[in-house]
Amino acid sequence: MRQDATCGAKPEESHAQAERKHTMSKSPEHKATCPPLSLDAALGACPLVAILRWITPQEVEDVTGLLIDAGFRMIEVPLNSPDAFNSIERITARFGSQAIIGAGTVMSPHDVVRVRDAGGRLIVMPHADTAVISAAHAHEMSCIPGVATPTEGFAALQAGADGLKIFPAESISPAVLKAWRAVYASHIPLMPTGGITPETMAAWIEAGASGFGIGGNLYRPGRSLEDIKASATAFIGAWRNARFEDEGNAAKIAQ
Repeated sequence: MRQDATCGAKPEESHAQAERKHTMSKSPEHKATCPPLSLDAALGACPLVAILRWITPQEVEDVTGLLIDAGFRMIEVPLNSPDAFNSIERITARFGSQAIIGAGTVMSPHDVVRVRDAGGRLIVMPHADTAVISAAHAHEMSCIPGVATPTEGFAALQAGADGLKIFPAESISPAVLKAWRAVYASHIPLMPTGGITPETMAAWIEAGASGFGIGGNLYRPGRSLEDIKASATAFIGAWRNARFEDEGNAAKIAQ
């Protein structure tokens, strides 16, 4: 799937509009009443999944708001985080029209239902259990399972997966991903996850990565909001720069 390099890009708005948005976002009564963001729209805007492992309900709204302001449009709360369903419910109520929000480390069809009941619309997995994928598909939720081989990937797609989390990326080099991309259609999102840094993104993108899952190098317990913001900005900038460079190289080859 070809993605637009628009991470972090926002339309201009008046001072009054900005102030009104700020006031509404801070209101505890404010709910996301606009139509929810689709997976395709999220991938097109910014195909970086923010993985908030071990985040607590007390901090999840501030962190999510910061990430959305930076340009992220996909937020994952792993289910091994403290009171994860509470966190998902909080941020889907507040940010559900601005990002596609859901859970990671989803291990059973029962958990899929619980994520749905909390308002989540995204299921991310470390593995490719077809029962979980089928459950997500049945409940009209987007699903990105973890795969480590093309065989797992094709089976996951057959079960209804919407994209593939290439995991762990540390054990799968860009050279290997390039070979994968040769056999997967260009519209299928391939998203390396694990150990991704702003400095390593360009090589993966050149090899055919559609986006990334980003965890501990973006958020981890104890990091200040300032540090998280700096990391978010670095990842958004790296994605945009690498995409522009990749598209420029492709244009030169086509000439």
